[in-house]
Amino acid sequence: MASLADRLDALLPQTQCTRCGYPACRPYAEALAAGEAGPDQCPPGGDATAAALAAVLGVPARPVSAAFGREAPPRVAVIDEAVCIGCAKCLPACPVDAIIGARRQLHTVVAAECTGCELCLPPCPVDCITLVEAGPAVLPLAALAERAVQFRARYQSHRARGAAREAARAARLAARGRAEPRP
Repeated sequence: MASLADRLDALLPQTQCTRCGYPACRPYAEALAAGEAGPDQCPPGGDATAAALAAVLGVPARPVSAAFGREAPPRVAVIDEAVCIGCAKCLPACPVDAIIGARRQLHTVVAAECTGCELCLPPCPVDCITLVEAGPAVLPLAALAERAVQFRARYQSHRARGAAREAARAARLAARGRAEPRP
């Protein structure tokens, strides 16, 4: 039997946007299960997700709180390649690795993989990234759930690659005899 946090996480859109106040969808689901967060904190999921979360929690449904943003049609990032300087600061910011490119090269976004989380915007020093609507309307709960499966898998892969890179870095430092923790 799935835990309460698992059932709540399964309802979330898996954009990993942090707009709910938590670092990813899973920590938000865990906070919901612990009674530390409300079901109205997920703008990408919208009112339908807020109602579904409330139903699982057995609390009254409320629309998404304006304090966390507003419900909107799905969006994707677009990079103005004429302005991009290839700094690569957007690459680690993307929680689903939807941005491709390399340092000193142009970058682009794979639109079908982009969650529209907005996390690539702040690190860009030349503001060459914008978000555009990817659909004409707010997605229904079933469509959000379908996309969530893909986004969850990509986020887990992103985290696994990051953990592998960090382990390799720690091994290199240990081999040099100076295992320094990364800040």
